[in-house]
Amino acid sequence: MADQAGGIEQLLAIMARLRDPDGGCPWDVQQTFATIAPYTIEEAYEVADAIDREDLGDLRDELGDLLLQVVFHARMAQEQGAFAFADVVAAISDKMLRRHPHVFAPGGRANAAEGRMPGTAAGASVENVEAQAAEWEAHKRRERRAAGEEDTSVLAGIARGLPEWQRATKLQKRAATVGFDWPGPEPVIAKLHEEIEEVRVEFAAVAADPADASAHDRLEDEIGDLLFVCANLARHARVDPGTALRRANAKFERRFRAMERLAAEDGVVLAQLSLEAQDRYWDRAKALLG
Repeated sequence: MADQAGGIEQLLAIMARLRDPDGGCPWDVQQTFATIAPYTIEEAYEVADAIDREDLGDLRDELGDLLLQVVFHARMAQEQGAFAFADVVAAISDKMLRRHPHVFAPGGRANAAEGRMPGTAAGASVENVEAQAAEWEAHKRRERRAAGEEDTSVLAGIARGLPEWQRATKLQKRAATVGFDWPGPEPVIAKLHEEIEEVRVEFAAVAADPADASAHDRLEDEIGDLLFVCANLARHARVDPGTALRRANAKFERRFRAMERLAAEDGVVLAQLSLEAQDRYWDRAKALLG
């Protein structure tokens, strides 16, 4: 294992050198928070991809790329006199301590016989993961109030820059903290069927008059409702919709590439086949790959 303290100091020194207007890297020097942000998002997705593939070697590399993004942003902030990397570390450490009083509060560990989880300090009982998640959100609300935020909604603080599937799940989880939630998956499935029917109705309206912009808007709204309910169903199933969709995308890509390969082996061009013939190659690919 590499020396952690020495390693991060070296990385900070590398970034400082890259950002030095006198002899640094021209590309790095001209970057801003706004130009780097897309790379930060991309690196987070590449971390998730390495996890999906269970490739720990690649995960190590991708985590390094993501860490570089944090160092890059912190360096730019330091240059502006706003904060430095050490302040970022201090802020997140303080937040973790503040939001886990059941682990770090004074008073030592609770006795399991008292009905609290191991590591829970007296007076800070957390019975299970769900209770911890609810307490986490309560801590965040208290912090927002202490900071003087005027938005008192339970939905406050959910970033608008999140991928929409992730934002939908967060909105639903927050609403559930005050009891506004389906009691289980069955009514969500029933709602899903209802939304599918509404999409079908609006598709028919668009087909009847393709030039009707309002019909297309209604169709868009209904598809949005359908996707929102799908996210809700995934939440009730304890499935991350982004992970599920990444797996579906990867499955489709594997099978489609296999279709192309099988067609090429037969000396035919996939694009020149009828849909029926393409479906036969799809079935062959499914049988081959599972």
